[in-house]
Amino acid sequence: MSKVDTQVLGQPTRSLEIAKQVAIVVAASLFVALCARVTVPILGTPVPLTLQNFGVLTVGLLLGSRRGFAALALYLMEGAFGLPVFSPAILGSGMAHLAGATGGFLMAYPLVAFIAGWIYEQSLKRGSPRFIWAALSSVAAELVLFAGGLSWLAVLTHSVSLAFKFGLYWFVFAEVIKVLMAAGVAARWQQRISS
Repeated sequence: MSKVDTQVLGQPTRSLEIAKQVAIVVAASLFVALCARVTVPILGTPVPLTLQNFGVLTVGLLLGSRRGFAALALYLMEGAFGLPVFSPAILGSGMAHLAGATGGFLMAYPLVAFIAGWIYEQSLKRGSPRFIWAALSSVAAELVLFAGGLSWLAVLTHSVSLAFKFGLYWFVFAEVIKVLMAAGVAARWQQRISS
């Protein structure tokens, strides 16, 4: 087979792989949008309880750092352009979500997925216990998520104590459950693809 034949035959395979990766990223952004639909407004705080964080952690752990980042960047673009991907508990368009009480959390999502994915990727290379490292990766990513979300709330409310009241205290228990669920899904997925 000549070099030209090899190049021609290799091109469709590369295009197919790119299309597959794009489809995975788009599907992951839609998965997070679906998780955002599961929402519970909480009296006393403008931040609703949603499954979005579970979706973000799961996407980061399953897709890895780069594709996870891309999926959540796409998710933010979808919301910014007015697609109904953010939590319906907050009224307004996509830009109102990004500038509102949940804006800091939302804007941190690509970085959160990247961190969860990167730490988990490194642990898998070393052969570390899957569930434990998935949970630790998720906890590290959650720290970044809440740093972004609480910082933005502090700017909006001009009060660190109000930011913690609105964006942290109500959510700690639920976040522990989300971390464990995302770690369980990731560990099970890794077990399945490695066997």
